[in-house]
Amino acid sequence: MRILLLCCLTLLAACQSRGVLPPPSPIAPEGREHAQLGQIVDLASGERITPEQLIERLAQAPRLLVGEQHDNPDHHALQLWLSRMLSARRPQGSVLMEMLAPSQQARVEQVQVATRAGRPPADAFAALAWQPGWDWSLYGALVQHELRQPYPLLSANLDRAEIMRIYQARPTLQGRAATAQAVQDKLRADIRESHCGLLPDTQLPAMLAVQQQRDRRMAERLAAAPQPAMLLAGAFHVRKDLGVPLHLADLGEGQGNVVLILAEVGKEPAAGSADYVWYTAATVAEDHCAKLRKKSAG
Repeated sequence: MRILLLCCLTLLAACQSRGVLPPPSPIAPEGREHAQLGQIVDLASGERITPEQLIERLAQAPRLLVGEQHDNPDHHALQLWLSRMLSARRPQGSVLMEMLAPSQQARVEQVQVATRAGRPPADAFAALAWQPGWDWSLYGALVQHELRQPYPLLSANLDRAEIMRIYQARPTLQGRAATAQAVQDKLRADIRESHCGLLPDTQLPAMLAVQQQRDRRMAERLAAAPQPAMLLAGAFHVRKDLGVPLHLADLGEGQGNVVLILAEVGKEPAAGSADYVWYTAATVAEDHCAKLRKKSAG
């Protein structure tokens, strides 16, 4: 009987160690009462799933692409939660971030070695040469968590100098999926819309080239990264119908990729753009176009 009880307790402890902690509570102020809040949907079937089921499914993916809204604190809190829960489920191979450029990679590696050894820098923002365009108050906790982990934290973006070269002399993009006319037409339309119709048509080809070369770089880095790999990037970059997954296909890495979009309540992902969506609270809506028109007029 004592042996049986010991076995049962051992099994229970093992089950608890594999358990999934509740996801963080909402931080953003809007949509707290929305019916979608906290829902996770399998977009292929329409099935609503639990956080535990999501982790179980994501843990099987060699490459996970997580799309965020950059200024939503709930998305960064959920990314941190995902990182912790997936690492508890199986060893993580690597994490890649759009927010890191190649010129920062050596700094990241140095800081990660020191952090693992119990000597984290007093100012990680400065030590990493973190770019101020990415709000450290939103990204800091997530980045510092990743720096403490046994797997590498990797850059996934282009350096500014590379972006300027692409803007000035557009390289030829190789592959059929990302160069399909429908894909490029949709990207051009979205670039025009995101600039509120203020961008001259003459600039659209260069802007499209920069967008697609950024996606190609993310795909190249993700394809080469130790698995299981997780890419954290803007939701538009990870779209299956327009972004990094198409470039992975062009690189011969079209299998084993799963896309999770973190979306504010009331914002539906485009058909065919993701495998899963997790609805979060929302930031306060701002009239981005009004600001841009005012700046343009000034």
